[in-house]
Amino acid sequence: MNTQESSLSHSASPRSLFLATAAILVFALAFGGGGSKYGLANLLVQIAALTALSFHRHAFFEFWKSAPLALRALVGLSVLLPVLYLIPLPPSVWSALPGRELVVQSLELIDGEAGANIWTSASVDPIRTLLALTALIAPVALLTIGWNMPRDRIITIGWIAVGFGLINFLLGIPQVLTNSSTGVIYPENPMPGILFGTFANRNSTGLFLVAALSLAALLPAPVQWARNAMILRVTLCALLIVGIVLTRSRTALVLSLLPLGLVAFRLILARIKGRSSLTTSRSPWIAVVPAVLVLAIVGLVLAASPGRLGMVLDRFNDGPEDARVYIWDDGAYAVDRYWPLGSGTGTFDEVFQIDESLENLSVRRAGRAHNDYLEVAIEAGLPGLVLIAGWLVLLAWLSWRARISDDRWIAWVGSVILLAIALQSVTDYPLRNQSLLVLASFALVVLLRFGAGFHSDAKEVRS
Repeated sequence: MNTQESSLSHSASPRSLFLATAAILVFALAFGGGGSKYGLANLLVQIAALTALSFHRHAFFEFWKSAPLALRALVGLSVLLPVLYLIPLPPSVWSALPGRELVVQSLELIDGEAGANIWTSASVDPIRTLLALTALIAPVALLTIGWNMPRDRIITIGWIAVGFGLINFLLGIPQVLTNSSTGVIYPENPMPGILFGTFANRNSTGLFLVAALSLAALLPAPVQWARNAMILRVTLCALLIVGIVLTRSRTALVLSLLPLGLVAFRLILARIKGRSSLTTSRSPWIAVVPAVLVLAIVGLVLAASPGRLGMVLDRFNDGPEDARVYIWDDGAYAVDRYWPLGSGTGTFDEVFQIDESLENLSVRRAGRAHNDYLEVAIEAGLPGLVLIAGWLVLLAWLSWRARISDDRWIAWVGSVILLAIALQSVTDYPLRNQSLLVLASFALVVLLRFGAGFHSDAKEVRS
């Protein structure tokens, strides 16, 4: 046991770190899929995270001492950005920020000239920004505790996430069969015959199932599966693929090709090297068997409802959704209004109405930009976009560096999940709920801990 592991053992056992990380993930996946509209559910997730941190303060501080500098800097800046929007500023400063003219006029209408001479924050809605800040509690807690957790326990956490993927699939069966009249947890956006699982947004459900598919396809199988590991793995993957289809999410269906492509790439490399890292057999058919099993199980399940896959495929012929394109068009004006500092993190829904064109108005509010990069540009301006660029560069570098690790295929599971989130962010808002925020944090832990050269894990012992 190395010095770092010895120091950690004085404050928390591997079992304790595992239970804390598992609790954060379970609470997030169970209660955090509704987004900002469900404050009490999100509060449960954050209380669970704060409770876990209170018992693992040493792990929290160890992360800030031993994690890569670039990672610590990006995590710190991600937390600091909403904090800066909450700092009270003198009227001469905040009123001079881009887009604050309407704020000045509103305050003058309420309290005359005195209203515009108060100290206030750079955010046009500090409450929304505070909510955005508190949303970071759970992912930061999981990252800092997970950084110190033994790698075999991280794999177990991954299989817990796969289990929740199966729970979402099972929960979605009555949702689909009853046209969403039974089992829907968040009923404000009714879509008959859609699998929502524990999420309010079907695209988020689909993305989570893609993440679960990635973990199920590439994580080392539990020792209890020794005899039937291949059959169980393929069955899980098939059920998760069916679940993705039943969400009718186009992005999720396309993104499911990422983990399947990574599996195919691994099998091809194994064949080229004349061996298979997935089995001791050297039969030339071993690379074909998993694909045949997946297709057979998917075919059998979909035979019960042959129209479901056709409905999904038909959606690809619809072209871009008109409402989404109009939101992007109006969002560009909002970016220009608040550029380069933004309106404050979490404030999109409050400020977008100002720049929404009359010809684009509908009975429903946009709510989100349906492009997280555009939404960040509105809320956080240039600093937010620079921060995103920093994260993307770091993740690309970590993924490239993982190629020299003996556990690179496990590390690349984290890469695939994070890449899927980044790609779906172009047309949706996956990181605007606690479930996927925490899942992204876990994927980062997987990439870091199974990548190369960041953490000393020469020998880990199960407690």
